[in-house]
Amino acid sequence: MIIPAIDLINGQVVRLQKGNFDKVTNFAEDPIEQLTRYQNAGSEHLHLVDLDGAKDPNARQLALIGRIVNALDAPIQVGGGIRTEQELQTLLDLGVSRVVLGSLAVQQPQLVAGWIERYGSERITVALDVLLDSDGNPEVLTNGWQQGSGKRMVDAVEPLLSAGLQHVLCTDVDRDGMMFGPNFDLYYRLRKQFPMLHWQASGGIHALDDLPKLKRVGVKGVIIGKALLAKKFTIEEALQCWQNG
Repeated sequence: MIIPAIDLINGQVVRLQKGNFDKVTNFAEDPIEQLTRYQNAGSEHLHLVDLDGAKDPNARQLALIGRIVNALDAPIQVGGGIRTEQELQTLLDLGVSRVVLGSLAVQQPQLVAGWIERYGSERITVALDVLLDSDGNPEVLTNGWQQGSGKRMVDAVEPLLSAGLQHVLCTDVDRDGMMFGPNFDLYYRLRKQFPMLHWQASGGIHALDDLPKLKRVGVKGVIIGKALLAKKFTIEEALQCWQNG
């Protein structure tokens, strides 16, 4: 599945390089209009990151998220520094299809496991952002990619499996926003290690050729943000390429 993505700061569509707020690219698109175009082209799921909320929960763009959800028919998953069950519940009450949990799932896995059991595996996507070490092993990062957790991917995933974890979004930080190709080997290894999970690949997608390769690896979803906004290819081309791949 192709999952078009936008990031929002103060209501504006932006993209960051490697999660760095000092390296922001602003786009003129209206977020509702942009996501509506993706939906009308045939996208079955959409992805939104509230970067204001990621920095400060009190600045979460709830009013805008509510308007976006009400304007769209396609399911949308929303992330951005969710830290409490109340924040999770608020987003679900707004009509968000899935809430994306990142650092909290790494730092407090038993808490998040309880939420997966309570709300259901279809309502939560766990986002695991990784940086490869010199041997190619992925370490999971936290706090907006600013801190290493000391945990390997297996350390982050295994505590959540018995709770019913299903959807995992994995970003190779070195690839994010850089558009020089995704880390195919990383996703191949993750799929082989955890074939029961629905992996979403994120980071580095820059050409249509990336899509059938990721599909053959076995990921269930591909998050595409900057490549679409920068008009490297259209959403229609991406959806067709995935279908044919």
